[in-house]
Amino acid sequence: MTVDAKSPTALEVIARPLTPEAYAPYGEVIAARADAPRVANHGTAQAWDGLATLASTRPDAVTSAALFRCAPHQDPHLEVRWLERHPASTQLFAPLGGGRYLLVVARGGDQPDLSTLAAFVAEGACAITYAPGVWHHPMVALDAALDFVNVLAVDGSDGDCDERAYDPPCARVTLGASTT
Repeated sequence: MTVDAKSPTALEVIARPLTPEAYAPYGEVIAARADAPRVANHGTAQAWDGLATLASTRPDAVTSAALFRCAPHQDPHLEVRWLERHPASTQLFAPLGGGRYLLVVARGGDQPDLSTLAAFVAEGACAITYAPGVWHHPMVALDAALDFVNVLAVDGSDGDCDERAYDPPCARVTLGASTT
C-alpha cells in the first residue's frame, strides 16, 4: 500500500443518489429495468439479461465469490482515507437483504484522479460493478450492518489489488438523508 502523506486539501463531495447514467463512468448498476424482461425458469421468473459485464484480462485468474459483512457507518460524513482498484478485473458487489450503502469512486491510472472523485448512495434492490481499474473506497454500509456478495477474478498475486492510503484524508463525503 502506498501512503500519500502529501495529499491535497481534502475535497468536499456530496453523495448523490445512484443512477445508472451518473454511475456509468465507473461501472454498472444491476437492477430490474423498465424494459420488458424475458420469461425464464419455465414461466416462474422474469430475467433482465446483459445488465453487467464481468471482465478479467489475466488468464490465470479465477472468478471467486466472497461474503463481506460491513458494519454500518453512522456519521453524516465519511473521510476518504483509502482508495483501491482492481486493475485487470471487474468487481461486483451485491447486497443481501437490501439496505443503503455508499459508493466512493474515481477514475485514474496508476494513481487516482481525484478530480473525478464522486460519491453515490444506493438504495433498494441493486448491485453494482466497479469497472477494471476504477479506484474506489472500501464498501460502506449505511444505517445497519449489511452483507454483500463480492465477485472478483483473483490469482493471489499483487496484481489483484492496488491500494492508496491518504493522511490527511483526500476527501470528505457528505451523506444525504435517506429517501425511503
